[in-house]
Amino acid sequence: MNWIEISFWTCLGIIFYAFVGYGIVLYVLVIIKRIVKKNKGISKSFEPGITLVIPCFNEADILADKIANSKQLDYPADKLTIVFITDGSTDGSQNYLQAWPQIQVLHENRRGGKTAAENRAMKYVHTPFVIFSDANTMLNSAALKNIVRHFEDDIVGCVSGEKRIINNAADNASAAGEGIYWKYESLLKRLDSELNSTCGAAGELVAFRTSLYRDLPEDTLLDDFMQSMQMATSGYKIVYESEAYAVETASENVTEELKRKVRICAGGWQSIHRLYGQLTIRKTPLLYFQYLSHWVLRWTFIPFLLIAFFVLNVSMIKTGSQVYAIMMLVQVIFYSAAIVGFILENRRVKFKAVFVPYYFCIMNYAVLADLQRYLSGQQKGIWDKAQRKVITHN
Repeated sequence: MNWIEISFWTCLGIIFYAFVGYGIVLYVLVIIKRIVKKNKGISKSFEPGITLVIPCFNEADILADKIANSKQLDYPADKLTIVFITDGSTDGSQNYLQAWPQIQVLHENRRGGKTAAENRAMKYVHTPFVIFSDANTMLNSAALKNIVRHFEDDIVGCVSGEKRIINNAADNASAAGEGIYWKYESLLKRLDSELNSTCGAAGELVAFRTSLYRDLPEDTLLDDFMQSMQMATSGYKIVYESEAYAVETASENVTEELKRKVRICAGGWQSIHRLYGQLTIRKTPLLYFQYLSHWVLRWTFIPFLLIAFFVLNVSMIKTGSQVYAIMMLVQVIFYSAAIVGFILENRRVKFKAVFVPYYFCIMNYAVLADLQRYLSGQQKGIWDKAQRKVITHN
């Protein structure tokens, strides 16, 4: 083998491992763990005092739905404090919320971003556990009970709920692609959690042990991820609870989804930089393996390897081997399907899988675009939120 051939197969191996292979390895390890060690039962009667914090910025149009959803949550009223923080809002959100005496409203005119709002809100949290939820997501009625029960185990520092995307027959490329992506991502998170610890938490629904919470710099882009991973680097577990879930619609279109993905990926680069030295193979070897396999590969190296793999494949066709010709054909078909997905972006297509290649390409493009944005310092802690359809729950 020459260096081109070695590079080609190395690229293919890493790409396969990042998207498929790690899932297989993870599943095998979980099966082995189930055989060797039985999981302890989870208490259903653990109901400590909790504070539900909901950061909002100009969310007046969906507050009625969020309040109704919060009021239907199945948790003892005397043990639940609900806090809305509306810092920087200019749409009258704080005035609307003040009409509800059972809700605590925090507001100041300065808009410092979500991380700043959460840091400030924590000064008003006096319960042993705090749960954050986005204003535009709706929780299942048992979410609080299901998420907080894990804290009966002292080693648990954070519990992440599941993010679910509403799918229907009218879905466009953004909704279909994001929905399929999150179903697979949720599977990996469940396996990660069962093996050892989930890598990071989703801000749509996440709970922390209050005593472990530390203020983050206001320019932090992925506050939920960083807060949970800092707890994990200290030896605490991040549990994934699929029966506590937050429901939301997908981005209004691919343009809005790309805007969201680029800022998330910029946060990914920032998080990797800030976790360097904190998360090490010596301190937490299994978590380090999960972090590299599930998170770092996909959000850093893979887009570059995909480009290299295509270029190397073009070079290898010259050898006349059918293997490389077939590989090239597969790539051409896949990227052609992505182009078809782009053309049908806003069409209502019953066969949703047609949008997967397009969404895949959008995700990897976002990683490349965000690197430039992160290095140039253009991505700030204050985000312009992506437009989504409003969820209405009765």
